[in-house]
Amino acid sequence: MAKVRHSRFDCTPGCSVEAAIGLIDGKWKAIILWHLLAGTLRFNEIRRQVQSCTPRMLTNQLRELEDDGLITRKVYAQVPPKVEYSLSELGLSMAPILRSLKAWGDANIGLYGKPLGHDPRDLQPGGSA
Repeated sequence: MAKVRHSRFDCTPGCSVEAAIGLIDGKWKAIILWHLLAGTLRFNEIRRQVQSCTPRMLTNQLRELEDDGLITRKVYAQVPPKVEYSLSELGLSMAPILRSLKAWGDANIGLYGKPLGHDPRDLQPGGSA
């Protein structure tokens, strides 16, 4: 799927910032990736995590993430159908970026009036934040 270039970036053609943002732009993509950091999830598990996202939008965002190689989709041939989503190697490589975004968001959450909460994905292996 062709991505629309972001005219607000003052980058030369092929700018790496534009390329990186182009992979995670979309209202729900970074949030979906964040939840997949915890491990493999089924569609309805993701849907429960991002309740404000409609099923159609969630499906579209998951398809785009899969097309971009950030997540993998595994379909099981059974009744009822079972589909699992997980981060690909490329998606896992974004973990430090997503954690940095989370840390920045926590530090600046007061700008949006939302309370801080505990999230187990904040802990990296070894028990440090």
